[in-house]
Amino acid sequence: MPLPGGPDRTYSRSGRNPPWTKWSKPLTPLGIRIPRSSVSPQITVPGRFSHNETPGERGHDNRNRGRQKSKARRVPQPDMGDSDDSVQPPTPGPGDPINVGVVGAGAAGTAAAYALRDADATVTILEKSGGVCGRAATRRNEGCRYDHGANYLKDADEWTTSLIRGLDTDGLVDIDKPVWTFDADGEVAEGHGNDGNKWTWRAGITQLAKRLLARTDATVHSRTRVESIERTGAAWRLTDTEGADHGPFDSLLLTPPAPQTADLLEATAWDDDRVEPLVDAVDAVPYRTIRTLVLHYPFRESYPWYGLVNTDRGHAVGWLSREECKPGHVPDGESLLVVQMSPTWSDAHYDDPVDDAAAAAAGHAASLLGDDRYRDPDWVDDQGWRYALPDEAAATEPVRAVEPAGLYAAGDWVAGEGRVTAALRSGHAAGERIRADRA
Repeated sequence: MPLPGGPDRTYSRSGRNPPWTKWSKPLTPLGIRIPRSSVSPQITVPGRFSHNETPGERGHDNRNRGRQKSKARRVPQPDMGDSDDSVQPPTPGPGDPINVGVVGAGAAGTAAAYALRDADATVTILEKSGGVCGRAATRRNEGCRYDHGANYLKDADEWTTSLIRGLDTDGLVDIDKPVWTFDADGEVAEGHGNDGNKWTWRAGITQLAKRLLARTDATVHSRTRVESIERTGAAWRLTDTEGADHGPFDSLLLTPPAPQTADLLEATAWDDDRVEPLVDAVDAVPYRTIRTLVLHYPFRESYPWYGLVNTDRGHAVGWLSREECKPGHVPDGESLLVVQMSPTWSDAHYDDPVDDAAAAAAGHAASLLGDDRYRDPDWVDDQGWRYALPDEAAATEPVRAVEPAGLYAAGDWVAGEGRVTAALRSGHAAGERIRADRA
């Protein structure tokens, strides 16, 4: 399955405005215009989300030009002397309740919380964006709802199928039209007919994380970006970019993309020989970058397919799909194309102005569909995914070597497969190990 950031941008076009005129009001993470006066204070409710909604601050802000590599280091802990601050929380014994910290509310982090739902554990999730489910993302705009990261969930195995169906099938939809293929020359051909289930929800693919969390007592702090980690005695403490401290945690699970996890590990105050090999292993994971353009049209045509995937990696477009094939996503008589550009194109044009990127995507869409009307969308949306898909897994031994100290990692980069279902399995397995290790 295709994908599945940087500033999210929604643009509209009308007869009087110049092309690709930007909205004048700030957007929420789902593309909805809101007045600045509607910003909500931070609220923390067990089993719900805490919000510190700041218009203009965007989730998935991965439009940086890569990590600044630095030599991993062991940071000695400060000498606290005999002050009261040097008193460390006791290590939980067998059967004692545990505090678990999770960085990231994507598929892996929420699956870990789900795995701990019946354990005697307090789970706190710190999420840098305003929403949940990471690259399995959904937005709303102009009456449309669209999955602009991961397009759907595959029935990868019996475990995945059982999990998805067990999260309440109300609103769950299976995209019935197939995925076809195209080559470097833009020649479209029938697929292999082995798509299996392609799941999303009428309310969008973010329902995955929301439904997982609804079955837990986890607390999610949104708009909370972790800046550093400290090992204090037998516990872990986190500091966010606002200077607030979180913890202590008996176990800590890191789920951001590997480059961001490596940055956190490099900023970890822990004098241990296992740190440097861990940073090296995580930092070595290569990623593909994808820029997504969403193109809306005030008409709808019928095609025998839901999506088109480029099979020879020779085209500027890697994936094109019709969001109207998902019930509840696009009003009747309208169409919405999700065009995910190839990694090669995305690397070269990642920071291009949206009007240029949208024009290129629309031109390619028109050529693939054989209809020049697709060159002229009436509004577009844009999302860059700097760390879209890992090309391989991190080395297992350094990642697992730190687990006896209560430090865990999960995600598609741990599994080595760029799929939401891989992140789900990785996160759930990490949650089960935390539960077993601390039992």
